Order: sequence, then C-alpha cells, then structure tokens
Amino acid sequence: MSLGHALRRIIEEYPLARLDPPAGHPLAAVIRRGAPRALRGALDTIDGAFLVKGSPGRGSHWAAVPWLAMFDPTVTTSATRGYYLVYLFPAHREVVHLSLAQGTVAAIREHGAQAEAFLRTSGDALRMRLSDFVDRLPNTSITLGSVGELPDGYEAAHILGLTYELKDLGDERRLRADLSVGISAYRALKARGGITV
Repeated sequence: MSLGHALRRIIEEYPLARLDPPAGHPLAAVIRRGAPRALRGALDTIDGAFLVKGSPGRGSHWAAVPWLAMFDPTVTTSATRGYYLVYLFPAHREVVHLSLAQGTVAAIREHGAQAEAFLRTSGDALRMRLSDFVDRLPNTSITLGSVGELPDGYEAAHILGLTYELKDLGDERRLRADLSVGISAYRALKARGGITV
C-alpha cells in the first residue's frame, strides 16, 4: 500500500467505521499496522531511524482525531510529549494535515486550563525559529472539527505543516517530497534547541 493510498483510505472510511466498535475493525488495523508500514516505506529514502505509530483510538472508543506519527526516538517516542511529525485526520472535512506538532497531553498535565494558551505561545516562538521552513510548510494553524481537550490541544500544538485534499493524495512523489521537508524541519527544530523557548 502506498502512503497516499493509506491516507486516502483513512479519510474515506473513518466516518462510517466509527459507527461500529473499533475492536477487530479492518480500518483500525489499517491505522495501527498498514498505514505505519506505508509510512515506513516512504521514510526508507530518508536517513535516520524513526519510530512510526498510528492510533485509531484507545480501547473500545474511536479517536475524535485519528493520527499517524513519526517520532525521532532521541526526542520522544510518544505523541504525549516532546515534538514530532504527524498526519492528523479531521472529523469535519475530507482532508489530512501534515503537522509538526508539540506533545499535547504533557502540556495539559503541566499547565491545566492554560495548556492551549501555552502551546499557542510556544508554537509562535517555534515558528520564528523555523522561519526558513514557512514557505514550504505554510499552514500555521489547523482545524480538526472536533470538540474536546485533545482535538483542541492538537490544534493549539501545531507549529507548521500542510493540508492535503483527497485529490492531492494520488501524487506519491509530492507526498514523499513534502514528507522529506517535514523531516528536515523536525531535525532543524531539534538542532535549534527543540521546544525550549
């Protein structure tokens, strides 16, 4: 399965899949195993060891916003803390966001009700640190179409990225080139001090 095919499948099938329990659902398996395998294939041409994970939700609940993420293990191995590159699938539109993002759960635990404000302020500072990537990763904000602590946190945690509509996902060469730019921004952030502001 190509990266574009995996992303398209999640976008198209997730709304209907959420009507059934996730346990044993074929799309949950795609998000946990098939899409990460496709992403690993796309990362094969990029030097470095990345941990790749996909999440359709936890236990018996689908996620409001499923995701497919890449982690530099020297930075983080989890979407809860640090920073990472992630594909986020909004609930309200047939698109996918490629997002260089900050860990949301750790910010919520540390800052409580002020977590969103903290993440947005931090994101503004990090964008300035990555100003040489703004032309290639021009989305400085995203909307996910879901209400809740995590979706709101994911929106606030976004630093830079791109948004793809369904029609864009057939261009595997573009997806891989954009992924390479995203990884370069990720590495640049690490080299420039990470998320300490």
